Amino acid sequence: MNARTIRLIGSVLVLLITIAGMLLSTQRGQSTGGGLPTAPTEPSAVAQATAPGVIATVTTPRFTPTVTTVSSGRPASAPTATVPAGGKPTPTQTPRGQPAAVNDGLPQIDFATLPPQAQETITLIDRGGPFPYERDGIAFGNRERLLPIRANGYYREYTVITPGSSDRGARRIIAGQSGELYYTDDHYESFKRVKR
Repeated sequence: MNARTIRLIGSVLVLLITIAGMLLSTQRGQSTGGGLPTAPTEPSAVAQATAPGVIATVTTPRFTPTVTTVSSGRPASAPTATVPAGGKPTPTQTPRGQPAAVNDGLPQIDFATLPPQAQETITLIDRGGPFPYERDGIAFGNRERLLPIRANGYYREYTVITPGSSDRGARRIIAGQSGELYYTDDHYESFKRVKR
């Protein structure tokens, strides 16, 4: 036999011993733990096989499954929160389609206390338009970094008409893709989260 054949035989032996060790470990756990494998969380050496000129050690990490049982004896799962790369929790949708309350560190304002024009803008956003200005619905870059950090294009801006103003004025509604809404009346220098 040449060295390559010996190495191949050694690798096959290691693989077979590893599989046999895992099967024995699983059977031991099922016979003692009510059907669940009991294994330490520390990695352990499973097998060491030798052949002329070949020494191989295989180490496999073991795991301990986490299962919560309820009175019916079935596994129960708990909801988990998703935290994106920006470190802020992502709001989840409530049955009415509104985002759940999230503490993003900004002051809040009730929809009912917004200026009537801001309420009209939000109604147009809910309906998908039509909007009074061509730039309504463009991406808001969040360059001031006052809103939670999200991917480019996550936020859209919409004009809140200012009576008596000859241009778009300083008031805007910023809408996030998850349904969150922010109001600014000072052209992005400060924001309030809209509560509905």
